Amino acid sequence: MSRILIVDDAKFMRMTLSTILLKADYEVVGEAENGKDAIQLYKQLKPDLVTMDITMPEMNGIEALKEIILNDHDAKVIMCSAMGQQKMIVESIEAGAKDFILKPFDENRVLEAIKRVMS
Repeated sequence: MSRILIVDDAKFMRMTLSTILLKADYEVVGEAENGKDAIQLYKQLKPDLVTMDITMPEMNGIEALKEIILNDHDAKVIMCSAMGQQKMIVESIEAGAKDFILKPFDENRVLEAIKRVMS
């Protein structure tokens, strides 16, 4: 069973993702609401996969992604962003993200992305 860390500054988004993941038998090992917490939790929990929001206070998802990849070259991170952030999506893929999911979340798309990244 894959262990997943959810990172998003919006509690509602974390809950939505968590519900989708738990229903599909994934284990949600932690939640963070900014990039700084995400890095700390990543080191602590060593999840199999991270879903990372791009726009967050304190430290954005792209900065956190770069930091996580520095510490763990094999990290599997899927970026989450609202429509119209094409530039940021490209930037995050270049920084090492394995995929991205658009908000609002489509359950099938979320599970498809996770399955692909984990295989």
